[in-house]
Amino acid sequence: MSTTNSGFAPGTLVRARGREWVVLPDSEPDFLVLRPLGGGDDDTAAVFPALEEVVEATFTPPTVDDLGDTASADLLRTALRIGFRSSAGPFRSLGRLAVEPRAYQYVPLMVALRQETVRLLIADDVGIGKTIEAGLIASELLAQGDASRVAVLCSPALAEQWQRELRDKFGIDAELVLPSTAARLQRGLMMNESLFQKHPFVVISTDFIKAHNRRSEFLNHCPDLVIVDEAHSAVADGASGGAKARTQRYDLLRDIARDPSRHLVLVTATPHSGKDEGFRNLLGLLDPALATVNLDDVKGREHLARHFVQRRRADIRRFLDEDTAFPSDRETKEAPYELSAEYAALFDRVLDYAREQITDATTGQPVLRQRVRWWSALALLRTLASSPRAAAATLRTRAASAEASTIEEADALGRAAVLDTADDEALEGIDVTPGADAGDPDEEPTTSKSQRRRLLDLAKAADNLSGPKLDRKLAKLVAEVK
Repeated sequence: MSTTNSGFAPGTLVRARGREWVVLPDSEPDFLVLRPLGGGDDDTAAVFPALEEVVEATFTPPTVDDLGDTASADLLRTALRIGFRSSAGPFRSLGRLAVEPRAYQYVPLMVALRQETVRLLIADDVGIGKTIEAGLIASELLAQGDASRVAVLCSPALAEQWQRELRDKFGIDAELVLPSTAARLQRGLMMNESLFQKHPFVVISTDFIKAHNRRSEFLNHCPDLVIVDEAHSAVADGASGGAKARTQRYDLLRDIARDPSRHLVLVTATPHSGKDEGFRNLLGLLDPALATVNLDDVKGREHLARHFVQRRRADIRRFLDEDTAFPSDRETKEAPYELSAEYAALFDRVLDYAREQITDATTGQPVLRQRVRWWSALALLRTLASSPRAAAATLRTRAASAEASTIEEADALGRAAVLDTADDEALEGIDVTPGADAGDPDEEPTTSKSQRRRLLDLAKAADNLSGPKLDRKLAKLVAEVK
């Protein structure tokens, strides 16, 4: 070890005051700024080499006697990874992600982190990746300790997709809270325990939780971060159709937003339906002042910009020297094909089932249940015409329209699952499973065991049709593409 009083370059290891230090860039030959090994910025000290002994630190080369065990080495490796993850960049969660976000997808996260309590509306165009953007915010708030529990409110048709995205890309293992899972989750609780206490991460059907009794339980144990998908469907816009359902959803979101310390992220591709009232109600959930702020002047727009992110595809095709390829031109072509004998047989079986559902629904069933059965039958036939896998998934899934509490709501959910009402360039929702089980949403699914077995039997038959050998549509598509 040799003593030196000047000329220590930044990054040099030195020994002073009985311990080892790292020389920082602000140092001068006669004034050293040092940070101790294993210490943080709070431990930084200034040393005058003329007054205190500062020597270059050296370490004895390792020998065979220094060999440790695997467990200790693994602990050291883990500690180093945690240390690098916490100090190497502005975001603590990136090291644990299973997805590589594009540059433009960091923008909502950066806007969110500028707020003490996150209140943000993500209104990017369809296909830009709003799910990833919301997941980044959730992952970062959890990593920084600003949030400990997360709830995602979405339509039942998108619940499994949200659960899969959070688990596979962000390592957030969320429980599904749906009419078909609520009873099972309740059975696993202790006395006086809420499922929202037991499960820190949940994906919840908005239409299931909006009922007064369930809403009260949720609000009593509401997580500190709530993400609302398709937020535009939860605010009143002055239209009469589905007004009651929209009011229930809006009351739920308004109660959630009432806690000023709760993080709230709203996600929608259509924040403005053409009616200013609905848009203002949506903004008012983030900040009551936004409901009335004048958006025609600069000050009002600056206020909105702190809580609102909206980009079109054209805005981010090239962002920070990164190109994002979106489909700009599409070629469409119709090509006829014949069903295989096995596929035709399954079609006949499903048609028989659909006819029975419609016939049973018209004999003594309430009008709402009739409408639910009708939409679920149409959704099943649509997915069967799409592909065997889509049909199999639908046969195993609860009908989206079964969540409805009014006829108008059943029609709205049914149209979304059956009709081509989305944007032509929509990439989201392609894999949504509308479901075939039309049980009562307020109770255990009422489909009889024999009927449930019948649905599962049809699903297995659909599984057996996967592949170009029996799925002539797929075979035709492969031939056309090639």
